[in-house]
Amino acid sequence: METETTRQRIAEALREDASTASDLGARLSLPTPVVYDHLDHVSQSVGESDGTERFLVAPPECRDCGFDGFDDPVNEPSRCPECKSERIAEPRFVIR
Repeated sequence: METETTRQRIAEALREDASTASDLGARLSLPTPVVYDHLDHVSQSVGESDGTERFLVAPPECRDCGFDGFDDPVNEPSRCPECKSERIAEPRFVIR
């Protein structure tokens, strides 16, 4: 019987290695949009801990023009606001 919550499993995975939401979804058998919902909560709970850990995000990046100034890095944008390309690399998350 599993005793860890989904958010605890996501946090533990991010403590082991940086991952995208797609990576986490495949690893934990969850749909990617569900992972994004949980990541928002995981980021808040890590920030509320004793301060020894940080939730870090490598923001999404446009593969065509390199733009990485997206408003919400804990989200998967559908297109680049600069060049309108839909070739966006997913953000990567890690807890250190």
